Amino acid sequence: MLSLNFIREHPDLVKEGARKKGERAPVDEILRLDAERRDAITKLEQLKAEQNRRSAAMAKSRDEAAIEELRRMRDEVKALEQKVAPIDSRLSALLLEVPNPPDDSVPEGKDAGGNVTVRTWGIEGRKPPAFKMRPHYEIAERLGIIDFERAVKVTGSRFVFLKGAGARLERALLNFMMDLHIREHGYTEILPPQLVNRASMTGTGQLPKFEEDAFRIEKRDLFLIPTAEVPVTNLYRDEVLDAADLPIKHVAWSTNFRSEAGAAGKDTRGYVRLHQFNKVELVKFVAPATSMTELESLVTDAESVLQLLEIPYRVLLMCTGDMGFAQLKKYDLEAYVPGDDRYLEVSSCSNFGDFQARRANIRYREKGGKPQFVHTLNGSGLALPRTVVAIIENYQQEDGTIRVPSALRTYMGGLDVIR
Repeated sequence: MLSLNFIREHPDLVKEGARKKGERAPVDEILRLDAERRDAITKLEQLKAEQNRRSAAMAKSRDEAAIEELRRMRDEVKALEQKVAPIDSRLSALLLEVPNPPDDSVPEGKDAGGNVTVRTWGIEGRKPPAFKMRPHYEIAERLGIIDFERAVKVTGSRFVFLKGAGARLERALLNFMMDLHIREHGYTEILPPQLVNRASMTGTGQLPKFEEDAFRIEKRDLFLIPTAEVPVTNLYRDEVLDAADLPIKHVAWSTNFRSEAGAAGKDTRGYVRLHQFNKVELVKFVAPATSMTELESLVTDAESVLQLLEIPYRVLLMCTGDMGFAQLKKYDLEAYVPGDDRYLEVSSCSNFGDFQARRANIRYREKGGKPQFVHTLNGSGLALPRTVVAIIENYQQEDGTIRVPSALRTYMGGLDVIR
């Protein structure tokens, strides 16, 4: 969320930022209501001051006309307060609809075509295999490690069963990623709840804009989390952190739930776009001066997973029209999958500036200073289904088996080939 003061002082910048993102920003309505509110509050303060002055004078006199005038003023004060309350409520709602303007370093573009490839890894010099590469769903079904049909029977479309070595592969990946980020990258592990309240979803920016993509338990007004970003970021909601403790770095795994309301017809086959999936999430709380450096470090942490698994990938700097409502700057990591001859996003790493911190009221304080809003960052480290897909397709062999990446063999109990 942007501060009302920032919008008041930089309306054109906010409008331009929204335009670049292809978003709506009700700046004019906010400014109109803000002016109306400030005018009402000025009158209210003047009226209360006059009311106090007259009340003090009344202590020495019981003039009936003066008493009646005080009654009239009390009614006027009440009327002005009743006028301000709905304006405050409407302003609060409108502020939640204003997108975060992109950082100046973000390239302008309307869609994915405007994204910029920053670097690639494992792509150059890659020799094509001597046999025809198959998509992951063909290999997985032949090996009996993923069952799509029975999942449709049990639950519905966009759900899967992992079986045998397939289930073990995902569990191995999960443990490998968590251990890497804790031991090598210095993150503190969190195991978060998978249900959150409305305030938490609002704090990270999922609500009100993306409520149609959320799974909601109506009777309790709780939401199944779309990502561990939501509970972990809200861990410090309405708190003031000690500046000496920054940066705070957490890693969490969770099962995530998304309705994929805007993805009808996309990636309908395979283990790619699901209503339920597991993911390892990296979340940082940092001082504003270091947030862009911390973003680059976050990307490096996510890249290291792909490098250790020896999966080819590219890093994209997302353009303004393809980076989302809340992000200040965002990178995507995309793994190359040769069976489908395409790239799959396995991680998005984002800097939100103080956008989420204002919504969730997360601040920090230097010794002797006033509280300031932290900057929040998060990124997948990595999404498990698409990483499983990348392993199956990159490590497939001509006989239909799958080699297990060296980094995972200990986690797979020494298994080196899935047959």
